[in-house]
Amino acid sequence: MLNRNTIEIIKSTVPVLEKHGEAITTRFYQMMFGNHPELLNIFNHANQKQGRQQKALAGTVYAAAQYIDNLEAILPVVKQIAHKHRSLGIKPEHYPIVGKHLLLAIKDVLGDAATDEIINAWAEAYGVIADAFISVEAEMYEEAEKQNGGWDGFRSFVVDRKVKESDVITSFYLKPTDNNEIAQFLPGQYISIKLEIDGEEFTHIRQYSLSDAPGKDYYRISVKREAGTANPDGMVSNYLHDTVTEGQILKVSAPAGDFVLDTEKNTPVVLLSGGVGLTPMLSMLKTVVDVQPQRNVTFIHAAANGNVHALRGEVDALSTLDNVNSFFFYDGPTEEDRHNNSFDVEGYVTQDWLVKNIPTFDADFYFCGPQPFMKSINTSLKNLGVAQERIHFEFFGPKGSLEESVTKEPVSV
Repeated sequence: MLNRNTIEIIKSTVPVLEKHGEAITTRFYQMMFGNHPELLNIFNHANQKQGRQQKALAGTVYAAAQYIDNLEAILPVVKQIAHKHRSLGIKPEHYPIVGKHLLLAIKDVLGDAATDEIINAWAEAYGVIADAFISVEAEMYEEAEKQNGGWDGFRSFVVDRKVKESDVITSFYLKPTDNNEIAQFLPGQYISIKLEIDGEEFTHIRQYSLSDAPGKDYYRISVKREAGTANPDGMVSNYLHDTVTEGQILKVSAPAGDFVLDTEKNTPVVLLSGGVGLTPMLSMLKTVVDVQPQRNVTFIHAAANGNVHALRGEVDALSTLDNVNSFFFYDGPTEEDRHNNSFDVEGYVTQDWLVKNIPTFDADFYFCGPQPFMKSINTSLKNLGVAQERIHFEFFGPKGSLEESVTKEPVSV
C-alpha cells in the first residue's frame, strides 16, 4: 500500500505525463536497450520502429498515475497486458530493469523538474505496480503450463500445411513435434511465434490470432503479407510467406489473450471485421456454430475486393445455417467481383447500414481490423446506444484509442 503523500505526489505528475509521456517512454526504450540489448529478443521490433510501443507505454504510465489510489480500476488492463507478457516470456527478473530505466528516463527528460521527491515516489509506486503484474502473470504461467496439453515458454511445432487463402493472406497449420496433446484455447485468443531470421541479430516474436475453432489437433494462424521487408511489419510476415515451408519447425507459445467470445451468454452476436481482422472473428463464428447452434450470429466482413478476401469459403459454408447471416463489403471491387456478385455492399460499413440491417442492438458486438475501421464501428455503436459492456474489440499490436477524445488509453508495454 502507498501512503497518502506518495499518492498525492504521483497524482501531481499526471499533467506532466500527459504532455511529456511519449518523450519519456521513447528515451526509456533507448536507454534500456542500450544497456540491455538482449531484451530485443523479446520486444516487438516493428512496434519499436514505428513508435507504437512508446505510445502504448506512455498510455499505461499515464493511467497508472491517474488511478494510483485505485489500481483495481485498471485491473482489466493489467490482465490484458499480462496475457501479452506471458505469451512473450516476460519474467519477474525483467521488472527491476524496466523500473530502473523508467526512472532514469523521467529524470533525463524532465531534468530539474523531476525532484528527488518525485523520483522516490515513482520508485515506490512502480514497485507496487510491478508486484501486481508479477502476481497476475505468475498465475497465468502456472495455468498455461498445468492445463491439459499446456506448456511453459515456447514449444516446437511443425508446419503441417501451408495454404494460400488470398493474394495477401496465407494460413499455417501447426502441429506439435512431440505429437502430444495441445492446450485448448478460447475463440479470439492468439499464440506467439518466435523466429530466428538469417542475418538478424535478435529473435523476432509476433502474435497471431488463431483463425480456426478450438478442439482441433492443430493451431491455425492466417498471416497477412505486409508490403516490403523495409516495412518493420513486413520483415516477419514476408519471412513466413516466402521462406517458411511445410515441414519447418517453429517455436510457439501457449494460447493467450482476453479478447474472447463469451459462450456463457445466449444473446445475439454480431462479428465485424476488416482485412486480416477476420481471423479471431472466424474462430468465434465457428465456435458459435459448434457449441451454440441456436445462438443467432451476424458476420460482417470488409475487404478491398475478392482478390484479398481470405477464407470466404468457410464463411459461405456456415452461412447456409439458419442461425448465421453474413455480409461482405468491398470498397474497391474488381470487374470479376461485379460479374460474380461476390459482395453485398460496395463501400464501407456505415451507421446507416447497421441501423437498417442489424435485427437488434441488444446484441454483443465483437470487432477487429485496421484502426480507421475500428474507430468507425466503435463510434457507430456508441451513437446507436449500444451499452459499453456489449462492445468488445481487439487491435493487432499495441492497443490505440478508438475515440479521439480518449488520448491516453492504457495498453500493452
